[in-house]
Amino acid sequence: MATATSIKLDEELKGRVRHLAEARRRSSHWIMREAIAQYVDREEKRETLRQDTLNAWDEFQATGLHATAEEVDKWLASWGTENELPAPECHK
Repeated sequence: MATATSIKLDEELKGRVRHLAEARRRSSHWIMREAIAQYVDREEKRETLRQDTLNAWDEFQATGLHATAEEVDKWLASWGTENELPAPECHK
């Protein structure tokens, strides 16, 4: 069940939302709800990536295991070719 939430917009932004809503034949409410949903989805993905990066850094510091940029570049360059390489092995 949805509940009402208020938001204060300056007149310029409110007008931009209204103009876009008219152009898309949607309500201003729909435009704002869609914008918020897309923003939250994007930021959740960004936060997950940030957490994954921090976890990978912690793991590297604990183990020292890694693949070099050269090894990864060579692997990526092989993608889609007849001689596609397996992912490089991590090493110290």
